[in-house]
Amino acid sequence: MMLFTEVRGLPVLAADGGGPLGTVTSLTVDVVSGVVSHVRFRDGALGRVGLSGRVGLSGRVGLSGRIGRSGRERAVPWDAVDTVAAGAVRLRPAAPCEGAPRAHHDLLGHRVLLDTGTGHGTVLDVAFDTRTARLLALFTTRGEVPAGRLRGLGDYALVVRAG
Repeated sequence: MMLFTEVRGLPVLAADGGGPLGTVTSLTVDVVSGVVSHVRFRDGALGRVGLSGRVGLSGRVGLSGRIGRSGRERAVPWDAVDTVAAGAVRLRPAAPCEGAPRAHHDLLGHRVLLDTGTGHGTVLDVAFDTRTARLLALFTTRGEVPAGRLRGLGDYALVVRAG
């Protein structure tokens, strides 16, 4: 299990060991199936952390760090991911990188609404299984929401089934 906030900022490595391809910016979620569908990363963003970036005990740049925006954003389907660990996201051989990422709504920071129309805070983090990409739980400003309650995701909000 890992959290979305732990994956952000990790280097994306090619399977051949040929060096980093970029830095993870976010994960795309297929809400209907409840899985991570894509890993989004910025080309060549490694090593371009602004002076205001904070480096944690693990040596990774925290979410408050600004990653340079000189590279373009790319995406790889989850099937192209070999492993996700505390140190990096490693891709399988011949992983297809999509130049123009598909439409995407980042779950982190997104407003949460119950299907009854009542607000349920905002998403602080998401736990997921790194082997299956299955979402396990969402952590909101109003408590934990089981991943099985997800209904839909759009520009305005993430909709979840009421308890």
